[in-house]
Amino acid sequence: MPTINQALRHAALPRLEARMLLAHITGLSHAAMVSAGHDELPVAQWLAYQALAARRLAGEPVAYLLGQREFYGRDFAVSPAVLIPRPETELLVETALDKLGRERQARVVDLGTGSGIIACTLALEAPQWQLSAVDLSPEALVVARHNAANLAARVTFYHGSWLAPLPQDAHYDAIVSNPPYIEQHDHHLAEGDVRFEPRMALTDESDGLACLRAIAAAAPERLLPGGWLLVEHGYDQGAACRALFQAAGLQQVATLQDLAGVDRVTLGQRP
Repeated sequence: MPTINQALRHAALPRLEARMLLAHITGLSHAAMVSAGHDELPVAQWLAYQALAARRLAGEPVAYLLGQREFYGRDFAVSPAVLIPRPETELLVETALDKLGRERQARVVDLGTGSGIIACTLALEAPQWQLSAVDLSPEALVVARHNAANLAARVTFYHGSWLAPLPQDAHYDAIVSNPPYIEQHDHHLAEGDVRFEPRMALTDESDGLACLRAIAAAAPERLLPGGWLLVEHGYDQGAACRALFQAAGLQQVATLQDLAGVDRVTLGQRP
């Protein structure tokens, strides 16, 4: 059997990816792999590593191979049933925390929660808040519930489309969402990690604004006076989202840019 060092060189992968996969298989830290670099791998671990490396070389995302991805300083479980968390979404979390304040009591709902990264992070960062989360995918809700339990995040989950499954008398201080916003023919859907992610979480099978339209139209009547609607969207959708928010009667409408200087989050407040 090859040694750890030989295994790391065996696959035609970037060194960091090879090390991450081997650490996942062996349970060894980077430091431990360095110190044990001349030790032979057990047969089972070598075969498992080869299988993961082949899947990665075929394009499968590292996050799915490892079964987790970091977001806002915490590890979240992921599977092909949910989107892979991306650092750009942290802007949505930070904006919600800024607008409501971490110390006050607030009712917040996350629409299209996926793996639950937004709802769970808000619940942990603002323990006074009461978090709910909705998703249309039963498989995604399994992942989200697992993450909430694993991280001890207090979130109530609902299965259904947007606001429909929530109690009819429930009103919120904030509604947050990272909905499907990629246009159905966008070439990015056939590239990179996105090829392996759930299509229903990526595109509305329309012009990319269908879900954003639905949320903007329905949200105001579910917001408390002074409540905020905050959504993540595509780099070229800021102006369209502001128009949707303004048409819905929201005020203080603005679009925020992420660290790359790209339009990323639009927000508006119910009068």
